[in-house]
Amino acid sequence: MAALAVLALLLLAACGGQRAAGQKRKEMVLSEKVNQLMEWASKRSVIRMNGDKFRRFVKAPPRNYSVIVMFTALQPHRQCVVCKQADEEYQILANSWRYSSAFTNKIFFAMVDFDEGSDVFQMLNMNSAPTFINFPAKGKPKRGDTYELQVRGFAAEQLARWVADRTDVNIRVIRPPNYAGPLMLGLLLAVIGGLVYLRGSNLDFLYNKTGWAFAALCFVLAMTSGQMWNHIRGPPYAHKNPHTGQVSYIHGSSQAQFVAETHIVLLFNGGVTLGMVLLHEAATSDLDVGKRKIMCIAGIGLVVLFFSWLLSVFRSKYHGYPYSFLMS
Repeated sequence: MAALAVLALLLLAACGGQRAAGQKRKEMVLSEKVNQLMEWASKRSVIRMNGDKFRRFVKAPPRNYSVIVMFTALQPHRQCVVCKQADEEYQILANSWRYSSAFTNKIFFAMVDFDEGSDVFQMLNMNSAPTFINFPAKGKPKRGDTYELQVRGFAAEQLARWVADRTDVNIRVIRPPNYAGPLMLGLLLAVIGGLVYLRGSNLDFLYNKTGWAFAALCFVLAMTSGQMWNHIRGPPYAHKNPHTGQVSYIHGSSQAQFVAETHIVLLFNGGVTLGMVLLHEAATSDLDVGKRKIMCIAGIGLVVLFFSWLLSVFRSKYHGYPYSFLMS
């Protein structure tokens, strides 16, 4: 019996030693990975990864840090304009975190380019770029760990809110100074001041109803087309599928839009407005009957044509809408 007890104790000691050795190896591997990531992050805020680095530092355990990965296609032959725009915002976000006083090894920012890690795209069944995914410190990415780019846009501030929601790490976005706005404002004020100075004795142009009406109409068309939404959300100009090369200018969801889409809607609204103006002039002007008929026909044609296009855009975003006009 004593021999059995001694044997049992020896087995327990051996198992405990193996577990301790395994835990020590795990800690050593984790320490090496964190130190390597910190070294890379000290040189570049966004760590470029290929397939091997991705599998070792992002997918393989152990890991006590989160990794935000942007999957993109930046090579010129890919012609992904959106990827370049998103990369600029992503760099701003990563730099804001890297050079903040709160910087720790709790989270890292990385990037996988399709031409450097196509095997990663295949492994994740990914067929579009850019895509942002959070790989949490524990467990696999959940649905919310994939950033809704088409809905929220790729502005650094929007990405920072998503990162805070998924990792509890708050990043204050610090943008490089942009003097374009102040310069444009100064130029506008200079032009207005110059006009007032040159025509100080005759300020009737300030009371020109047509001029003010045109300025107000331009502002209304810009706002109704979604320019303010673009300014707040920062959506991509368009979307190009990296595999098929097909470019989409109209977003397929009613919850998002592209910048190109707002330009198209602005053009269509402008066409309808011009048609209504022609109809009004045809009914109220003192021109001869022949010219008024031409204006009336042109006005009706513009309203019908551009309203039909507007309705077709609406149908493409609100699937199931039953009505159409001229064009389906």
